[in-house]
Amino acid sequence: MQLIIVESPTKARTLTRFLGKDYRVEASMGHIRDLPKAALGVDIDHDFAPSYVIPKVKQKRVTELKEMAKKAKSIILATDPDREGEAIAWHVSELLKCEGKRIVFHEITESAIKEALANPREIDMQLVDAQQARRVLDRLVGYKLSPLLWQKLSKRWLSAGRVQSVTVRLIVEREREIAKFQSQEYWTIEGYFLCKTTPDTGNQHIKHDQIISAQLVSKDGVKYEQTLSYDLFDGKYTTTSSAISNQQSAIDIIKDLRPPFTVSAVDKKEIRRYPAPPFTTSTLQQEAGRRFYFSAKKTMQLAQKLYEEGLITYHRTDSFNLAEKFLIEARNYIHKEFGKRYLSYKPRRFKTKSKVAQEAHEAIRPTDLTINPPAGGQQLTSNNTELNRDHIRLYELIWKRAVASQAAEAVFDSTTITITSSNEYQFAVQGSVIKFDGFLKITGRPVSPARFDARQAGGENGEVELPQVAVGETLTLASAVPSQHSTNPPPRYSEASLVKTLEERGIGRPSTYAPIISTIQDRQYVVRQEKRLVPTELGNAVTDFLVRYFPNILDFPFTAKMEDQLDAIAAGEAQWVPVIREFYGPFANMLESTYQEAEKVKIEETSLEEPCPTCGSLLVIRMGRYGKFIACSAFPKCTYKRQILEKIDKKCPRCNSDIVVKKTKRGKHFYGCSSWPKCDFAAWKKEDIK
Repeated sequence: MQLIIVESPTKARTLTRFLGKDYRVEASMGHIRDLPKAALGVDIDHDFAPSYVIPKVKQKRVTELKEMAKKAKSIILATDPDREGEAIAWHVSELLKCEGKRIVFHEITESAIKEALANPREIDMQLVDAQQARRVLDRLVGYKLSPLLWQKLSKRWLSAGRVQSVTVRLIVEREREIAKFQSQEYWTIEGYFLCKTTPDTGNQHIKHDQIISAQLVSKDGVKYEQTLSYDLFDGKYTTTSSAISNQQSAIDIIKDLRPPFTVSAVDKKEIRRYPAPPFTTSTLQQEAGRRFYFSAKKTMQLAQKLYEEGLITYHRTDSFNLAEKFLIEARNYIHKEFGKRYLSYKPRRFKTKSKVAQEAHEAIRPTDLTINPPAGGQQLTSNNTELNRDHIRLYELIWKRAVASQAAEAVFDSTTITITSSNEYQFAVQGSVIKFDGFLKITGRPVSPARFDARQAGGENGEVELPQVAVGETLTLASAVPSQHSTNPPPRYSEASLVKTLEERGIGRPSTYAPIISTIQDRQYVVRQEKRLVPTELGNAVTDFLVRYFPNILDFPFTAKMEDQLDAIAAGEAQWVPVIREFYGPFANMLESTYQEAEKVKIEETSLEEPCPTCGSLLVIRMGRYGKFIACSAFPKCTYKRQILEKIDKKCPRCNSDIVVKKTKRGKHFYGCSSWPKCDFAAWKKEDIK
């Protein structure tokens, strides 16, 4: 018997389908060795040597694997093809005291498994060192900074992290930009012009009036700016050229318009739009967040299941690379289903902009193109009943993006009509019509990329077809309508836009974004409001404290530089111990001085102007480990507290009282009757309240 060890039971089941009786596939159940929870676990005085332990929950599994290993002819380590997977393989080999063969595959298919078995290699210690360096670095920051926060902010459940705290800072600073933003008024003018068009009928002499809606864009060649420049420092919009700043100015302009209004230009051009590259980890998180409002964590959980079921390639990747085999299959599929004209001229290959992308990895793509979106739901669920609607939606997104990358570009006919008054006021309108849908045949047609006024977007898929007019033609101005607008502050981060910003700044790595975004919400530093991330008073206080006393730790370029050094370790260009030592010296000095110099931080509490039912003192709103709650201001003398209950638009099916949102002791939300304990009705999901 040959023993193959993977991380998860699902992956083990999928591999078993492809292998004969000579192989036994078992799961390690994730990491089977780690740093201890109750101690630092890093020997600072001896080259930061980590002290690994077997967690209690994994001890039984380790014993079982050791017994299996004794009976095995050989041991094959088939953990995931990244730093984390390499580290798990190394820990398994250390515990089983074996020199197991290491195999790597990026998709769980029969051909990929057999090829990997035919080409085993040794464990890549450079990748192991890079993972170990990240683990040690994050442990030093987390276990040294967190107790400091407990002491200075009087909350023993707080935590700090090298990437986590920088992520919170981004959200805090965006909220402050919004707070100091000063909105500015500006106006636009829409002109509605009548033109004579000849219909395509036998009665060529009959002409009908048609309306062209065009926006005022300039006077005497000077543009009216509508998108004004935003100054992050001042929180204000500034204009670099003329803008219509108030209603009276707009009215004066309308009064000044002089006929005749002549078509001064008709610019027609062909616009080609090319398909996007296949998904990487971060772009999948962004698109799933934008399209389905999935959190980064949920997207990764769904993708993990699809990968382990053998439906997609490995989902932790920063490469746009596609296997030659897939390129051929995708192109054959497009040719067969849609015809030759829908196929790109030659195989389309994408180069990643990331300087650390591992091109040996692939982008995220389906492993079998015959399991396709039109029948995807039925095909997927017939093979595996554990897959739900969200798995199917994510699979469809991945399938369409990967296949469309090999399709022909879409072609649009774009027309811009410019109308000029006798006293040099210029109006313009742009329309766009799809001439050839190309890759949009696969992905579906979004709104046309041409810029036009939203009020004109009445055509199919946002297309705007303009009337046929000629240069020199005179039009009649039917009306000119002024509209008021206000400049908007920068938007709050969604999870998708936060992932994009983190990647652009080089903070963290795509595989870490989901747990980081989840952690900062669990710690109550950030809350979600209307699908946007908003910092809490606690998040503001912790960020201000860390920025003041640990400016390097929360410095964006410094954090990005640390990521580059970890990548250098993985590439064999640096040793992990000197990298950690260079960081830890200054950090330890800052830590010592902060303990001595920093005063305790008091987080402002909101008074409810309501007396405590126990002692009569005022009640206040406090932030706890699982969110806000109401407590007595006389704490610790008085320990009265209660949850903040949010009513929803449903009544209790038992007693007709209000239903409110509650939390368990572990912070999990559920719905319960407001008359508790008289009525004990409760439900986990809103739809279960019947």
